[in-house]
Amino acid sequence: MSLFGYGSRLLLLAAMVLAPALVLPGSNVSTAAVSVIETPAKQAILVDHATGTVLFSKNSEQSMPPSSMSKLMTLYMLFDRLAAGGLKMDDTFPVSKKAWRMGGSKMFVRVNTQVKISDLIRGIIIQSGNDACIVVAEGIGGDEASFAALMNETARELGMLDSHFVNASGWPHPDHVMTAKDLSVLARALIDKFPQFYPIFSERSFTFSKIRQGNRNPLLYKNVGADGLKTGHTEAAGYGLVASAQRSGRRLDLVVNGLNSVNQRSKESQRLLSWGFREFGNYALFKAGEQVADAPVWLGSAGAVPLLIEDPLSIIIPRKARRAMKVSVNYQGPLPAPIAKGQAVATLRIEAPNMTPIERPLIAGADIARKGIFGRLGAALEHLLFGGASN
Repeated sequence: MSLFGYGSRLLLLAAMVLAPALVLPGSNVSTAAVSVIETPAKQAILVDHATGTVLFSKNSEQSMPPSSMSKLMTLYMLFDRLAAGGLKMDDTFPVSKKAWRMGGSKMFVRVNTQVKISDLIRGIIIQSGNDACIVVAEGIGGDEASFAALMNETARELGMLDSHFVNASGWPHPDHVMTAKDLSVLARALIDKFPQFYPIFSERSFTFSKIRQGNRNPLLYKNVGADGLKTGHTEAAGYGLVASAQRSGRRLDLVVNGLNSVNQRSKESQRLLSWGFREFGNYALFKAGEQVADAPVWLGSAGAVPLLIEDPLSIIIPRKARRAMKVSVNYQGPLPAPIAKGQAVATLRIEAPNMTPIERPLIAGADIARKGIFGRLGAALEHLLFGGASN
């Protein structure tokens, strides 16, 4: 039976003008019904940060060389220990010959010196220092191989099932791979779990050993609301970026890889983020514990019971598909008394084109006792005389 309850009819009808797709905050990543957009990136994913809804995906589960974007995992390992209290920002790690000799982008640490963790963090985020990553790896894991094993263990705990780390910096290696999807999961975890450290990603420059270097994230220098996270580039990977941006209180996370130039990376990242903010809206449909409908009750002390949703429900929708969604409340009714408060008695169902139907249980909002023998006899007589359900 499909019902729009008496007290909530207007609320549900209003919900019906909203469109796909829907996700419950805290649930697994969901995919929205998206408009078509093309990108020259070989791999890409655009995610609504609050809900995890995927707004756009291209080869996002394809293994790829992540280059310096995998430094985000090294930072996660460091932030996790700082947040737990095992390390402090003023603590130092020693610089080995291996770290000092490391090639590629560098922080320019000096061998046999001690470097503060606060400096190493900026050396990784802003200067993309491969040498800084090795200092951190050896400081936490003893050696880089042991640290990589810890990275892989932590990746599994975060649900990054298609990533494998061989080193701390993203230095090219055939077995060092990630996916755009896993990078988006990692970005979301960094932002949500370590808000005390996340502002460092938006710092535009850092000076170490009297060498000033600018943040390589091109979006920080444009008026697009970007505040993180990390660029990457190798010949095998092309140009990549893990980015996050906020507009009007809403955050989107983007991963692109396989682009042809610094300029293309900058323009394409900005274009995809702008498209996501423009084409999609984020709407709260129900609050936790909110009444969704009423359901009639057979032979109960009350004629109806309120139907409540236990958890909050939010939707991410393409703005051009606002009238496609259908909402219904389904149960076998009228519901027979007795009914216990909190008992699952109905199902809220949301349907839309190109979206797997979403179902959420609805619970009784009150205890409904069963009528006594005389009340039941009266209801049965009334049913025989007039038909239909009776109170």
